[in-house]
Order: sequence, then structure tokens, then C-alpha cells
Amino acid sequence: MTFHSHSIISIILLSAVSSTHAAAFNAPAGTYAANQVLVQFKANTSNAMRSQTAQSFGAQSLQTLATTSNWSIANLPAGQSVAQAVAAYANNPNVASVQPNYIYHTMAVPNDPQYGQLWAAKNTGQAITTGTYPAGVPVTGTAGNDMNLEAAWNVQTDCSSTIVAVIDSGVNYTSTDLAANMWNGGAAAPLHGWDFVGAGSNDPMDLDGHGTHVAGTIGAVGNNLIGVTGVCWKASIMAVRVLGPQGGTTATVIQGIDFAITHGAKIINMSLGGAGAFDNAFSNAITRAQTANVLVVVAAGNEANGNDTTSARYPCNFTQPNLICVAALDQNYALANFSNWGATSVDVGAPGTNILSTWNGVHATITDPLNAGWVFTSTTATAATPSGWGYLSNAAGATFIGEPTDALTGWGTKLYNANTDDRAYKTFNLAGANYASVSFIAAANVKAGDVLNLNFKAAGGDPFVAGVNALSGTNMADGLAYNTRPTADISACIGTTCSVGLQLKSALTSPGDIGVVSPSFLINTVTLNTTSYHTIAGTSMATPQVAGVAALVWSHNPLFTYADVANAIKDSGRPIPSLAGKTTTGKAVDAMRALSYINQPTGISVVVH
Repeated sequence: MTFHSHSIISIILLSAVSSTHAAAFNAPAGTYAANQVLVQFKANTSNAMRSQTAQSFGAQSLQTLATTSNWSIANLPAGQSVAQAVAAYANNPNVASVQPNYIYHTMAVPNDPQYGQLWAAKNTGQAITTGTYPAGVPVTGTAGNDMNLEAAWNVQTDCSSTIVAVIDSGVNYTSTDLAANMWNGGAAAPLHGWDFVGAGSNDPMDLDGHGTHVAGTIGAVGNNLIGVTGVCWKASIMAVRVLGPQGGTTATVIQGIDFAITHGAKIINMSLGGAGAFDNAFSNAITRAQTANVLVVVAAGNEANGNDTTSARYPCNFTQPNLICVAALDQNYALANFSNWGATSVDVGAPGTNILSTWNGVHATITDPLNAGWVFTSTTATAATPSGWGYLSNAAGATFIGEPTDALTGWGTKLYNANTDDRAYKTFNLAGANYASVSFIAAANVKAGDVLNLNFKAAGGDPFVAGVNALSGTNMADGLAYNTRPTADISACIGTTCSVGLQLKSALTSPGDIGVVSPSFLINTVTLNTTSYHTIAGTSMATPQVAGVAALVWSHNPLFTYADVANAIKDSGRPIPSLAGKTTTGKAVDAMRALSYINQPTGISVVVH
């Protein structure tokens, strides 16, 4: 519901004692949506009272989540911080819980496309010889350090009776090595799942690659003379897209979980992670999965940290018994140099380096040196006060606005003019791509009221005239570095005449501070195909190894509960020295041992005659 009037005045009487749960607000900026909070209203709160409550705090709109009707997204008014909103809603008697809308990201450690052997299935000590690898990750291994899959495949290869939901960046369901193993969603989900990013749709196509890689590890078609094989030769993969170009949020993730539960998934794979703060809405969704007898397999994270002591990583640090958290092992079964661990939070290890799997298509990057082909305009630059884009571009083309030095290492004394409108844009040929995004690194000190914009325009020309705004920022602290590369989807600009540009626009009557510096600007494109493969590393790659084994076990023992499957994986694993004291079990997953696992009998007495 959208509010069209801000003239309503509401008076709320606060109860003397409130039972509202408000998440501890200790997450750093950038780990949650900056202009939203998630509000859980009490069960007996009418829609009218929900709207009135949100309006009383100045919310611009209130959107009830499609799959979780008691949770809503409140879009905050200008000037209200997430911390302020959390505190305000927490004191309202109609609210059961309020929290930030946390952002989650994929956990892959990316490297260049390459082809190699599936050492996780059969490690003979073979070398993975193509491409480049993360520093310190070995390209050869120790024979026998694998998941014992060949023995397991003598018992079970068909997991098609067990639906596995890949909650990720989507899946390229047209891949020739995945198409036959995709979940049949029927008329409501003809494309094998759902997309909860943006406006949402029934098309969960993967525009990143990460989710397709995960899906292939679980269930690329086996024994078909094409590409690779998954842990399951036959599978039922449900594609649930919750991660977009800038990751996902609590809202997208929990809707994905609820979709998987509602549509019959028995196993959920989430190779994602993010906030260091406890996420109540996310935790509740894991509990709903537990109630529905769904096993959830998640990644430990790639920061080379201890999750128990350094920084909690969610969902890994949730404590529900239906959750298994996975660390990454290298080809010698050492803990991978990037993998997180946790003696009380991380459960098992699995192969996570140099993992070859299906990919969504051809990825290309246009890295622009910023020194040729750009159009620079300025409304206020003069010889006396040179603040235009062109004038302050340095010889290497590394600076658009600001002191003609590398402002990421130090600030100069230049000011940008009041009432300025400085623009720089360039035309790019993006024809043939299915997806395009733009990202940049910038350092800025833009006054409150002034704005830095990134726009694009499919027809070419000045993108700030009838173009589309993709990113904007204002009130930036001195020296703020956008070195996390904010990313914007510019797929609507695909064609031969796409223009992309940056603009510094001032509405103030006094000069601003240093301005904007952009030493790096690039455009990424994806051209989808049905035949690509890629080798990457990360706890994201270890997680689907375990989810695949879980599907083997559950398909072999269809009367099992999630607890039986979890126990089979954790209790039957092979003890590994590198995991001793690093995980709850100290073990690496072993597919054949898991299939053979039998709970120890209890309550038996022996009578000797």
C-alpha cells in the first residue's frame, strides 16, 4: 500500500509494558537497506491500523511480504535513519518485532574461467592446471581426499524424489547439463522457480552465474556425455532467485525460504551470508523450515575468521537443529585459506577449492581508462574557478572531478562551485548481451543537498536528459571511498548506443568540498548460453556438495526426517585433522558413510542364559 498524503495526524497511546522484539542495532552501515525496516505486526492488528501506525512514523509506503503476511517493509521518510525507525516502531503496541532489512551476498571466491577435474568426487592427486587460483590454494592434492562419491554412486544416483531449493542468484535452467534435472513448477512456476528480486516474477534466470554453479554441483545431469556430473545424477532443482546485482535482503531471502517450503522442497541450499547482527526475521524463516521438516545447508563464509569469536556470520550462526553449516576444504583436505570456521557454529567440511560446475554464460568486462571518448560539460567552470570535469581530469584520465591527484590517498584543497551541474558521459556498445551492470570506485565529499548521480540512456547522448538514474548519493563524509563498487543494473541500456555517465549537481549557493574522484569505472555484461562451465572456489562451493549428499541420503531413505539426514551427514563424516576444534564434528562429509549410517540402538539390554 502506498500513502499519497502526509497530512494525517495520529496519536498513539503506548502501553506501559511492551513485548516488542527489536534487533540489537550494531550492524555496520552497508549491511542493511538504508531506507527500510522490516516490521512484524501483532496477529490481531488490522490492515487499517498497520497503515495508521506506519503513517504515524512518516513511512512513505508499507508493503506486506507476499509469503509472510505478518511481516511488512516500511519505506522510511527522508532524514529518518534505520536506527531511529527501529527504536520508534519498537515502542508501538501494535508491533511484535522490528529490525533492519539486512543485505546478503554470495560467498564465492571468484577466479578466471577454467576447466578441471571433479576432484571432490575422485581425488587422485591430479593437477588442476588451467586458469589462475586464489593465492595459497593448491592446484594438486592428496589421493583419497574426496567425498567417496564413486562408492556412493554404486548405491544411489537418483535424487529426483527430493526437491532441493537453490536459494541464490537464480539458475540458468536452459543449461544442457541442468535442464533435465530442474524442478517441474507446473503452470504457476513454468520456469522452475521464482524471482523475488525487484518486482518479482516466475522467471528465476541467473544473471550472475553463482546460483547456476551451485545447482550444477548438486545436480548436473550425470552419465549423459555432457560436461560434468553433480553429486546427484538425477535431481529436482528448484531455482529461487533472491540475490541481484547488489546482493539480497532479509525480505528477498525469507520470501525465498517460504516459497521453497510451500512448494515442497525438502532441502534448501543457501550459499550466502551477510549481517553480523542477529536477524530475527531470517531466524524465524529457518524455524518455519524446521517445522515443515526441511533441512537447510548454508555456507560458513570466506573471511578466514572464526565465526564463534571474531564475527558471527548468518545464517551459519543460527542454532536451529535443521541447519548444517559448511566450511571449505582444499585438495589436501586442509581448511581452505579463505574459509571461516567455528567449533560451535560450523558443522562439517567439504571440497570448496577449484570446483568445476555449470555456468550461466559468457561474462565480459569493459574496463574504461577514463581518458578517451568522454564528453565533459560544466555549467560553472571558469579559468578562475576550474571545477569542470574535463579541466580536472588528470593526465592518466583517472580523475573526473576534484584535485588532479589520486584522492583515494589524500585530499587537496579544490572546491566544486555552487549551483554546478558537471557531467561526464560516454557511449558504449552493449549489443548482444542479456544482462549489463555498471560499477565504479569513487572518493567523494559531496555536501548534503548536492548529489552525485550515475545515469544511463539507451538512445545515446546526454544520459541526464531523459535518461534513467541508476545510482545516487549525497551528504558524503570527507574521504568516503566507494571501493566496495556500488553496482547498478543497466540491462535496459543493452544495444549499440548505450550512454553512461556521472553527474555532480549542486543546488547550494555556497561552494562544496573536494568533489568526486572516480579512478575506476567498468561495465560487466553476461551473454547467456546453454554450454558454459566455470571453476571457482569458496564456502559457497562446499555447501552444495553437502546439500547433494543430503539429497542422496534422503532419496535412499524416504522415511527419514531432517534430523535423520542431518545426523547421517554429521555423525558419519570422516575425521580430519584440519577440522579438529574448528567445527562441531571435526569431520569432512563422506557420501558413502552417510548412505550407510545407522543410528546406534538405545534401550537394549543383553540377557545371558
